[in-house]
Amino acid sequence: MKFPLIKDIATTSVISVDIDDAIATAIECIVENNHRNLIVLDNGSFRIFSVIDLLKVQKSGINLSLPLSSLNLTKMPTIKTTQNILEILGDLNDSVEFICVVNKDNSLYGVITNSDITSNIDPESLMENYRLSDFLKLNSEVKWANKTEITSKLLSIMVDESFDNIVIVENFKPIGILTTKDVINLVKYEKDFNAPVSQYMTTPIETIQKDSTIKKALEFINNKQYKRVVVVDNNGELAGIITQKELISLTYSKWVIIMQEHQEELNELNNLLKNKNIEYEKMASTDSLTGLYTRYTFSKLFINAYSAMAQRDNDMTLIMLDIDYFKKINDTYGHNNGDKVLIQISVSVLKILRNIDIICRWGGDKFVALLPTANIINATKIAQKIRKYIEKLEIDEVGKVSVSFGVAQVRIGDNVEKVIGRADEALFLAKDSGKNCVKTELDL
Repeated sequence: MKFPLIKDIATTSVISVDIDDAIATAIECIVENNHRNLIVLDNGSFRIFSVIDLLKVQKSGINLSLPLSSLNLTKMPTIKTTQNILEILGDLNDSVEFICVVNKDNSLYGVITNSDITSNIDPESLMENYRLSDFLKLNSEVKWANKTEITSKLLSIMVDESFDNIVIVENFKPIGILTTKDVINLVKYEKDFNAPVSQYMTTPIETIQKDSTIKKALEFINNKQYKRVVVVDNNGELAGIITQKELISLTYSKWVIIMQEHQEELNELNNLLKNKNIEYEKMASTDSLTGLYTRYTFSKLFINAYSAMAQRDNDMTLIMLDIDYFKKINDTYGHNNGDKVLIQISVSVLKILRNIDIICRWGGDKFVALLPTANIINATKIAQKIRKYIEKLEIDEVGKVSVSFGVAQVRIGDNVEKVIGRADEALFLAKDSGKNCVKTELDL
């Protein structure tokens, strides 16, 4: 497997204007070419004029005959055509979507984007066994609104909060999306910004199930040429958004494995990886919403803990916990408040657990904790302590919540799937027994 050079994957069909050109010229270029961004040449450096800048100009009422130099346009980073793709993975983020690619003489060669990277990831390196639900987050990067909202209000949100899209929902189900491409058409055809967004949103919206694999999500983005994936649950309700950037970071750990299998490539890229490794290992190992370990990382840590238990003849126990009526919380108070509940539960569990205990977000509203040196009796006491602590919480906007627990002892010969299975059965019994209680495999 080869990691491509920048010149091999960069987009070279780039539209540019000069920093001394009028603002009106830039707007005309964006509208006529239906581009969301425009490169601005600034005496050897490069800036970007985006649709969000266009909206800011219209909102401020600035004179369009003024030069682009009168605006505070974002300066773009640059990279040489001869550099390697791994050298820019950490530079493309939520605030920087483009990097200018320059020749040896610093003239403009093209641009590199997340789309260029996702289109050049070797399909064999993708994580076919990981699903969107393991990594999904719905937080400040996701904005949604009802179809009756006035368009001008949503455009102001896009400008003030730097969102490039807003998902339009009805009964929590996505029915459309307003993106910067739609904004271009609004400006181009001089539409009435005071009309409901339902008149201008892109509809129907194409979505993907949260149980889909990471590989399928990346194929979806590449085939549709989208910047993001709108994710729904089994009921068709909005579950979140995963961006190109997040998909790139999720495939990083798989890239490292492949590099280890290709020694020649590893030697070539070794110096680059030293500077990138810590950052991307953290991105791949922790849940982006709660900060807890991911299921993948937990499974690896379980193997180490199991080996220590077997060598020292210690006890070890696993606790699985699940928030009661979590779907109702999301339906009643919205997904943003549902996220607050997940974060508060995570903080609460960490307060009670010991320093040696290992906790992960297993998926959705389910968490798993591994308690080295604790037998099932002591683990049950800890679970009860967590349950009572959470029961007393008063969460903003939501109020009281409760959690159900399933506890299982780790035995010699167990793997993580076996002990998770027994804990899950005990958790099901707790749910079936009225919720807000602790059940163990001894109760089965």
